[in-house]
Order: sequence, then C-alpha cells, then structure tokens
Amino acid sequence: MTPRLRLPAALAAALLLAGCASTAIDDNYRALTDYGGARLGSEPRWLRSDAEREAMTQEVDRTLAAGPLAADDAVRIALGYSPDFQIVLAEAATASADATASARMPNPVFSFEKLVRRHDGDTELDIGRSLGISLLDLLLLPARLERAELRQQQTRLQASTALVERVAAVRQAWTQAVAAQQIAAAWGQLTTASTAGAELAQRMRAVGNFSQLQAAREQSLHADAVAGGIRARQAATGAREALVRLLGLSPQQAAALRLPARLPELPATPLDEAGVGRSLVEDRLDIRLARADLDRTAKDLGLTRVTSIVNGLHVAGVNNSETGEAPQRGFEIELPLPLFDFGDASRAGAEARYLAAFNRSLQVARNASSQLRASYEGYRNAHDLARHYRDEIVPLRSRIAEESVLQYNGMLIGVFELLADSRSRAAGVIAALEAERDFWLADAALRAAMLGTPIAPLALQASAAPAADGGGH
Repeated sequence: MTPRLRLPAALAAALLLAGCASTAIDDNYRALTDYGGARLGSEPRWLRSDAEREAMTQEVDRTLAAGPLAADDAVRIALGYSPDFQIVLAEAATASADATASARMPNPVFSFEKLVRRHDGDTELDIGRSLGISLLDLLLLPARLERAELRQQQTRLQASTALVERVAAVRQAWTQAVAAQQIAAAWGQLTTASTAGAELAQRMRAVGNFSQLQAAREQSLHADAVAGGIRARQAATGAREALVRLLGLSPQQAAALRLPARLPELPATPLDEAGVGRSLVEDRLDIRLARADLDRTAKDLGLTRVTSIVNGLHVAGVNNSETGEAPQRGFEIELPLPLFDFGDASRAGAEARYLAAFNRSLQVARNASSQLRASYEGYRNAHDLARHYRDEIVPLRSRIAEESVLQYNGMLIGVFELLADSRSRAAGVIAALEAERDFWLADAALRAAMLGTPIAPLALQASAAPAADGGGH
C-alpha cells in the first residue's frame, strides 16, 4: 500500500471497527427480551412509534375488559405499556449509544490557510492545507473498542437488573392490592358484627339489663372496628392506585381495572433451600455486573497508564502552495511534552478506582449468599406462618364460632358471647389474609434475589387485626 493510501485505509478501518449505534441498541434490546422470556416468563416491549403505542393501548384495553387482572397480565402490561418502564428502555438505548460513541475516533481535522502579500504592485499568494488525525487514538483503537464492548455488557446487565426489579415490584404491588381488597372486605364483616353488639348493648342498657360499663365496652369494640375498617379501606385504595401507577394506566383504564377476589392458593410445598442455593454465583446479575465493572476499570487503568505520559500525538499531511514557487508537500507531527504534568495524579486516581472496583466485586460476591439466605428465611417463615393460619388458627376459630351458635341456640350462652366468637373468627381471617399477603411478597422478593437483584427481605410483623376479646364471657 502506498503512503498516500495508508491514511484513508486506516480511517476506513476505524469506521468499520467503531460499529453502528443502532445495531448495538437492537442487539442489547434483543438480549433483554431473551433474558425476560427465559428467566421471568415475560418480555419487555419497546414502543418506538405511535402505531406501536396505539396497538399496545388496544391490547391493554382488551386485557382489562376480559376480567380480573392476573399477576402475569399485570407484569406484561407494566413491561410493555408503562411509560415509566419505557423510560428505562430508552435510557438503556442512550447508554448503548454512548458506549458506541466512546469507541469512535475523533474526526480528522482539515485546516486551510491563505496568506496574501502585496508589495510594489505585486501580489504573492501563499496557501496552506493540511489534513490530520490523532495517531494515538488510532493506535489505541483496539483497546477503546474492547472498553466500549465492556460498557455495552454493563448496559445489558443494568437493563436486566432494572427488568427484574420491575417485575418484582409489579408482583408485590399486585399482591398488596388484592390482599388489601380482601382485608377491607373482612374488616367490613367485623364491623357488622360489632355494630350488632353495640346496638344490642344500648337496648339492654335502656331497659336496665346492662350496666354502663358493659355497654361502654361494646361501644369501644365497635368504635375500634370502625376505625380499623376505615384504615383498611384507605390501604386498599392506596394499594390499588400504586398498582395503577406501576402499570401506567390512564384514568379510563384505571376505572376498568378489576382485581381477583382473592390471592392465589399457597403452594403445597415451598421452594427447596438447596435448589435456591444452586442459583448462586454465576447467574446472579449483581455479581456479573460487578465483574464487568472490574474489567472495565482494569481496561481504563491500562489506558490511563499510557495516556498519562503521552496524551496526544497528531499527524497531519501538509500541502503548501506559494506564488512563483513549487508546491511543498510533507507532514506535521504534534506531540505534547510532559513537562508540567507527568501523569502521576491520573495514574494514582485510576489505580484507586481499580482497587475500589476490585473490593466492590469481592463485597458483592460475599453479600450474595447472605442476601439469599435472608430472603429464603423470610420466604420460608412466611410460608409456615400462612399455612399455620390457614390450617390451624382459622379452622379452630371457625369451630369455636360454630359451637357458640349451637350453645346459643341451646340457651347455654348469651348473644354477646356469640358475637365475641364471631369477632374472633373475623380477626383470625384478617390475620390469615395478612399472612398470605406476606408470603406472596416474600416469594417475589426471593425470586428477584435468586436472579441477583436483592430486595429487602420480609420482616414478619404483628397483625393489624384486633385481638380476640372476651366479649361477655
């Protein structure tokens, strides 16, 4: 190859190696949809035109009109329709384009110079032309391409992490909304029972069969039940609206949203701890992301070691023409001299960043098993508690209430004892619903943790249901 052709050939090679931004964006989006389909059972949809948005709107309308919204449908809507998640996809594309741009060489610089000298009626024209490129950037192009690919890998992992977080958030919001609706209905039944007790107590007091203290106790129970019912209704409204926001529904679509009457049944057997533990290490997103960050930081460190000493080397071809003189052709080299900045500060900063990334990757790897154990423990305890309420407490209180009815019919107990047992059964149902809700919240958190997106493990709390009272016993 002649010297005249070497520079254009090098530039053409640089253009080819730098790649196409739209291709990288499409590749990353395809990788994200593959990950969602394989690991989460639902793929994101990136709406890039009005026609796509209109088609998705009609699809969401049909889903909402078909019946109560299932959890999987809620996830599908959130990943393909919510403007908030569309922002996530667009930002991932932006990061991908930035990574592609970071690998590209600066454009060649063309300079033109025209000088005119007039003397004693004569005019002399001096024209200078040059075309230069950064030779250092060209020499470091392979390293810059490798670094850009590491950034693309980070972008894919970050998008996958955001996808897992969103799916977990939607499943938890759906669980909260359905459970809050059930709990509000249970509080309504409890309020009805307490209302009957309070009214009866007032009548008995009016005819002198009840003391002021006994009537006040029934009124207090009724007042507490009313307050609890108000809180439950507010919680149900808040949980439903939180789900609406996550799905990105319009006011009309929010009005059409219907939720199932109850949460899914508890699984017969919980996930096995050994099986959960096997998901550790290689497949976790947080570990892969930390490793990608470490690799990129190491690449940055290598580049910094070179560029901190020589941070510029420009080569330009020069062509000068002067009136009455033969044209001049040659080249020009521009090299910064490290007289004031020896690059030690840049190298020290890069080495510190590498050490931080190295220790960060170690910490993430060591946290992984602990986070998974904590998530599994929360999941397993929530499962055991929910089953305990379902299999022991609720049947026991129901049996007590049924026996109370028989004894009341046999005139062995009074109506207030019967109402107290009814309230106790309703309180048990509320606590059981809260336990089921906590299990499904823990289930979503565990599945996210298994993929490497830890969510705060579930902390079992005392039920908001009223404690069983003795009524008139």
